[in-house]
Amino acid sequence: MSSLRVLIVGCGIQGNKRRGFLGSDFAGSVDPVAEGAQYKSLSDVPLDSFDAAFVCMPYQGKYEAIHYLLSNKKHVLAEKPLLLQNEQFTALEDLSRQHNLVSYTAYNHRFERHFVNMKHVLDSDMLGKIYSCRMFYGNGTALDVKKSDWKDQGYGVVYDIGSHLLDTVLFWFGREIASFSLECCHKFENNAPDHAIMISKGTPFIELEMTLLSWRNSFCCTILAENGSAHIDSLCKWGPSIFTVRSRIRPSGRPTEESKALVQSDQTWQDEYDFFKNLCLKGKSWSNLGNDRWIQANLPH
Repeated sequence: MSSLRVLIVGCGIQGNKRRGFLGSDFAGSVDPVAEGAQYKSLSDVPLDSFDAAFVCMPYQGKYEAIHYLLSNKKHVLAEKPLLLQNEQFTALEDLSRQHNLVSYTAYNHRFERHFVNMKHVLDSDMLGKIYSCRMFYGNGTALDVKKSDWKDQGYGVVYDIGSHLLDTVLFWFGREIASFSLECCHKFENNAPDHAIMISKGTPFIELEMTLLSWRNSFCCTILAENGSAHIDSLCKWGPSIFTVRSRIRPSGRPTEESKALVQSDQTWQDEYDFFKNLCLKGKSWSNLGNDRWIQANLPH
């Protein structure tokens, strides 16, 4: 595969993690305060020194950075969530089309092996009519978030983890889902919400629970349907990750069951970079900003 010169904009946790998967494609970094960054400002970086940029910065200034990069004919991967005004989304989409660029908002869980397996099962219609979906995503980062100058504000865990869960709903079910409402929202330890539940009351009925207060990092999902159920227990990074499909026995009885267990490192970051890089090397306009519009419409404001 050809090389792609990638600039890292923002050298926090996400920026440094992304850099680790670039290898020789790494072209430099920008951060106003981080030690080791080659540049303090994006405008200081010679435009002929990179082809694409990873925008791994706080909400404030993110739109301006992406707009600058697309205007100067650079592909962009932006860390989630991307929360903008409608006219700002339109401006970025127009720039992407005008210059044949990729404008990609990163949601690496789409590359989780068992998330892909769930997508295949749902698309196959083997489960029949889907009745409900419940997801729980918890980690124990409340104190880390509380120390952040910008993370412990606004809607906290709802925007951070909630956006991931909404994107997963979008990945599995598409956009024809009833709107979500914020059913409960708690600030148990933090200034911003550190536990919340969102619900879509259509069919399927969907419940998304998220927290920063889990004593053990945890993800689980249960989908109940006409012909059976499908389940995910844990992510690969916290493994083992188990995917189970159960076939319903009528009128009652113990269902038949198939399970797949994965014990491996988290491959989603590398897979997502490979996906982004392939899009860039095609030299055609591509954007998933329509997904960001849907996610924003379903997040509280």
